[in-house]
Amino acid sequence: MDTAADDTVNDASPGAQEKRLSDDRREHSWRSWPPSLPPAARPYLAPLLLYGVTKLVGLAVFASLLEYAGDYKGKNPRFGGGAHWWDVLGTWDGWWYLQVAEHGYSPSLVRLGGDGLFTVQQNSVAFFPLYPALIRMVSETTGLGLYGSGILVSVVSSFVAAAGVFAVVRLLAGARAGTVAAGLWAVAPGAGVEWAVYSESLFVAIAAWACYAVMTKRWVAAGLLAFTAGLNRPTSAVLIGAVGLAALVTLARPASRREHGVRGPVYAMVVAPLGLLGYIAWVGYSTGEATAYFTLQRDGWAHFFDYGAYTLDVLRNLAVGKGDYVFAFSTPDLLSLQLVLALPFLIALMLRKKPPLVLVAYTLATIITVLGTQQMFGNTMRYLLPAFPLLLAPAAALARLKLPSLAVFFTTAALASGWYAHYVIFELGVP
Repeated sequence: MDTAADDTVNDASPGAQEKRLSDDRREHSWRSWPPSLPPAARPYLAPLLLYGVTKLVGLAVFASLLEYAGDYKGKNPRFGGGAHWWDVLGTWDGWWYLQVAEHGYSPSLVRLGGDGLFTVQQNSVAFFPLYPALIRMVSETTGLGLYGSGILVSVVSSFVAAAGVFAVVRLLAGARAGTVAAGLWAVAPGAGVEWAVYSESLFVAIAAWACYAVMTKRWVAAGLLAFTAGLNRPTSAVLIGAVGLAALVTLARPASRREHGVRGPVYAMVVAPLGLLGYIAWVGYSTGEATAYFTLQRDGWAHFFDYGAYTLDVLRNLAVGKGDYVFAFSTPDLLSLQLVLALPFLIALMLRKKPPLVLVAYTLATIITVLGTQQMFGNTMRYLLPAFPLLLAPAAALARLKLPSLAVFFTTAALASGWYAHYVIFELGVP
């Protein structure tokens, strides 16, 4: 009796209680790993893990190929070169973004004369301000250099984008398909720019969550995200149009208007285009020419909408084995050709899944814009990277596979992506 009483007293002592609580917490933490993760965030672990591991494998293969070839060491640091392999990730467009982050803008239109392909001097205002502004902010906050900050912004944005792709596909095809879609986005053609000093990851992060906001009827968020996208890339026009169209259709239907109200959709329609229009207007005001941005794109970079004439010319040349067209790069052009030929099939499969209007409009407008514009055809892989809804049907199909088969697929795709999604773009073409 004394012993039992002593045990009872000892067990009830503060020290014993504290020890028991500590043991319970430790045991509970192992049972519910990770212990501090909110329940709403746990579904995102698998897709983000798949995305991150897949990207790391592809990047490792890319680094190995760069070191094996060694060509980057003899190139201009602005045009695909550098002292280390990772320097390549900050070249080409990345160089321009870093210049804006460091020096800001000096808007001007300088005519070069003549009637060649480029008749206006290239200027940094062709690159929208959101991404370099984030680079500068991260650099000043963390003490990282501009290059490191650019990579950090892109990597973090890529995970936000992968989470957005997962969220959208999960709503339509389930969590397993959403996880597969996040992995597919990591190995998509052109995915090499996701972890480079490029603005694609940031744009897709905004676009995916804007589409998700429309699908879940969060109109204020959708409008603000589309507005933000307008400060990041000119291709935000397709997202702005998709959000506006979805809002307009919602307002046009009495049932949806009664259910969701009027103010939210109207707000999204009004706010969405302001970022894009505001920046283009600022460029025009700063240079003294209202259409300065479009003039710079056309005459400084030879990029302009030509209703598909350039794409048709490239397809004709590639069909007969010729390279008699502007911006010809054999290997990336052939890979982009395969992607273009697959587009009708991917579009048909996507439409069979009956996705919401915002996804259909966004995807089709993206494809029309890319194929209808004169630009480097080899970069079609990169330009179509934001068309993530095309992954819906392949992800749903692959989700039916068992885990070993999925592991083999993603291992193979990750290894191969180091070449076709990274090396081809950065070293065999101009990203």
